[in-house]
Amino acid sequence: MTTMQLWVLCATGILSFLISTLLGKWVIPALQRLHFGQTIREEGPAWHQSKSGTPTMGGVLFIAATVVTALLTILISQLFLDYKILSGTTLSLVKLFGTLLLALGCGLIGFLDDYIKVVKKRNLGLTARQKLIAQLLVATAFAVAMYLAGGHVIKVPFFGPVDFGFWYIPFCIFVIIAMSNATNLTDGVDGLCGSVSFIAVLPLVIIAGNTAAFGISTVAVAFAGALAGFLMWNLHPARVFMGDTGSLFIGALLTGLAFSLEQPFLLVPIGIIYIFENLSVILQVTYFKLTHGRRLFKMSPLHHHFELCNWSENKIVLVFSAVTVIGGVLALLLFFRA
Repeated sequence: MTTMQLWVLCATGILSFLISTLLGKWVIPALQRLHFGQTIREEGPAWHQSKSGTPTMGGVLFIAATVVTALLTILISQLFLDYKILSGTTLSLVKLFGTLLLALGCGLIGFLDDYIKVVKKRNLGLTARQKLIAQLLVATAFAVAMYLAGGHVIKVPFFGPVDFGFWYIPFCIFVIIAMSNATNLTDGVDGLCGSVSFIAVLPLVIIAGNTAAFGISTVAVAFAGALAGFLMWNLHPARVFMGDTGSLFIGALLTGLAFSLEQPFLLVPIGIIYIFENLSVILQVTYFKLTHGRRLFKMSPLHHHFELCNWSENKIVLVFSAVTVIGGVLALLLFFRA
């Protein structure tokens, strides 16, 4: 990657941060005027009821910043840089725009879910079946596009590149749905999902830069900057929640970036917190059924368990972020070892 490209990426991150931050000044009051306030689920910690009415759908802040900044950088590269992103191979273009469309598709599903919750003034949105079918359609479109473009090779740690052939499609679909739902579960404490996700995308930024994937680097850096800007409004006490709009977008974008870099297995260490959150729900439900009413955790997802252990929201964010840093370092060690 050239010095000029590095400067462009720095400018991309800064611009995305500024757009996301400044949008909050107009979007949050607009959400308040529209009465797009979060309805807190009854089964959560009792003290979360005080957050009822906090504007939701705040994910539009970092979604807009990510997409606008990434597209602007792509346009600038095409007009002024020697490396023209739009002049790449079919596969590179599918990776770039497929990742953006995948994330936007999942973000739209989340938006519909949030909208239904807001209109009905209860913490119910799309049914689980409706959401799953919609996610399957979006994930399948991305997986098939990648497969047809020739992007069915995945780098497996300790084994190197492996051609998954047709099995690439179901594997890709599974990871997209699992990851987007896991990030959705992680969004339950002020600043948690945003902080963890900001740290999670950084190893992907480094990997993209190391592999000279300038188009993917553009999206990753724009996303990182946008999340940092969103956190200005979302850290405790949160003035806006990202909602399913943001959390589903995050999971899909991280997965799209990982598959575009041929490194989806690195999502295990990178997204270790998401995995723990998801597993805590699965284990809680399974244990509850097997023991006829006993609980493994005080409450799931995992962050609620720690809340009931008297951890403050800031402590949960700090500890979970530290674990994500460790996971990110491990992912980079696995990448450079290969």
